[in-house]
Amino acid sequence: MSFLIIMKYTKQQLIEALCAEYDYLCHDDFNPDEDPTLDEYMDTLEKMDINDLVSETFTDENYTLDEFMERWL
Repeated sequence: MSFLIIMKYTKQQLIEALCAEYDYLCHDDFNPDEDPTLDEYMDTLEKMDINDLVSETFTDENYTLDEFMERWL
């Protein structure tokens, strides 16, 4: 992971983008018996460091962090 990429986005921006993606993905397919609520998911993300948050985006050279952030932030 490049130091420049990590510095480009704040922890809060990553959390907001990940929550937006999660909300979208769970909107029509939420299972309360298995899926955390959006607030529970956000609480989990808040406990992660920035490197773990970037990993949570599942981005790589084909779908970049910039693309992820552009879509979800």
